[in-house]
Amino acid sequence: MAQWTSAVGAAQLARLLNSQQDRPAGPGTRRPPAYRALADGIRLLVLEGRVPVAARLPAERELALSLSVSRTTVAAAYEALRAEGFLESRRGAGSWTAVPAGNPLPARGLEPLPPEALGSVIDLGTAALPAPEPWLTRAVQGALEELPPYAHTHGDYPAGLPVLRAMIAERYTARGIPTMPEQIMVTTGAMGAIDAICHLFGGRGERIAVESPSYANILQLMREAGARLVPVAMAEGLGGWDVDRWRQVLRDAAPRIAYVVADFHNPTGALADDDQRRRLVDAARSAGTVLVADETMSELWLDEDVTMPRPVCGFDPAGSTVVTVGSASKAFWAGMRIGWVRAAPDVVRSLVAARAYADLGTPVLEQLAVNWLFSTGGWEQAVDLRRAQARENRDALVAAVRRELPDWEFEVPKGGLTLWVRTGGLSGSRLAEAGERVGVRVPSGPRFGVDGAFEGYVRLPFTVGGAVAEEAAARLAAAGRLVASGASGGSEGPRSFVA
Repeated sequence: MAQWTSAVGAAQLARLLNSQQDRPAGPGTRRPPAYRALADGIRLLVLEGRVPVAARLPAERELALSLSVSRTTVAAAYEALRAEGFLESRRGAGSWTAVPAGNPLPARGLEPLPPEALGSVIDLGTAALPAPEPWLTRAVQGALEELPPYAHTHGDYPAGLPVLRAMIAERYTARGIPTMPEQIMVTTGAMGAIDAICHLFGGRGERIAVESPSYANILQLMREAGARLVPVAMAEGLGGWDVDRWRQVLRDAAPRIAYVVADFHNPTGALADDDQRRRLVDAARSAGTVLVADETMSELWLDEDVTMPRPVCGFDPAGSTVVTVGSASKAFWAGMRIGWVRAAPDVVRSLVAARAYADLGTPVLEQLAVNWLFSTGGWEQAVDLRRAQARENRDALVAAVRRELPDWEFEVPKGGLTLWVRTGGLSGSRLAEAGERVGVRVPSGPRFGVDGAFEGYVRLPFTVGGAVAEEAAARLAAAGRLVASGASGGSEGPRSFVA
């Protein structure tokens, strides 16, 4: 019986391998044999989750043709991977990926490190800050005071608590977007919202247009749902969307859904302007595409001179094109798993009806806590604190990276929680692997792309500041030296440092 559960084609694997860039070898630097480089490339893809565990690899002859190498090279690479525990084979069943005994399964998203690992490893994997106290404690205390009447009910509110739906609708109205409670559905975080939208509009095999790069966890959610992702390149630097390119993709590919982050885009930090928003909504309407606007970062402007554009849904007065997703998790705290959808009433009704087969509803206590924040002014004060934390961390991280890694290139965003960095010709995948050895966890660029794009990038979040930011940059520089030297084992261990 075959042990593989999926398959990777020769052309797909070749694209992923060819995306792995390295700095040109300097004088005296010995390049590894071709089979070793191929084995290392496949191993990296497995460790990053870009090739799943238990995925059947192409036959040696097929991969050799796609890579324009000899079959002997592929056979030797496969043999090396078998010896290291990253490949298993059976006559008649082929070869499939594995992980050695004792190794954790690779993460395909951006899961946070467990708390017990934070003393020795600086975690730059997740863009999430600690809770803005005392507002979390006050919100939970306020929610407990409001809980007794709800405790006498069944507790299932598939559309969300009526009081919170009304409050969210009121907040949109205050932003100049008239909204009724019937247009709001409360979800378990933004991920829960987008998962529900994808299942409603984008069945298995449907095309979904996405920014390139885009948020890694959302891309993986869509892949797991069976979507066919259509990447649309962002403009250079912080330029936002290339709307002409979007118009062409929407016209030619006719995707059912398009997913965008207009406000301090994750990972680049770009802020789309009013004209880009208007033109993209018009293009989506013309193509018959549902435009999903993720505005989880919309309140995280960090510089005083930022003027926020009109919400994307403000350019869709009929409500037939744009579905908006919001969340408390980025602006307030990742542990507050409250999100919401704003859409036409008929779309909300369909989402609510489908929810009966998913999670039934969102925790009542957390909904009451968010409602307390919204209704008392605590939200604004908590988000002000969050902005101050992120701004201080951003400035410390930027200064440290510029000092330790002067060859790395980036533009400093005016908001959000992430810095998108070009790594001076180094492989982002290899930097991530080397970072694990020197005590810093960083996600590589390809996690934010489709089919191996952005190998020359990493994403750095504004989650550490002060001495921790300086140490993180120093460890990234150490990882860069390992990658540039071609070292396969880490001679530089993590420094003794408690984050």
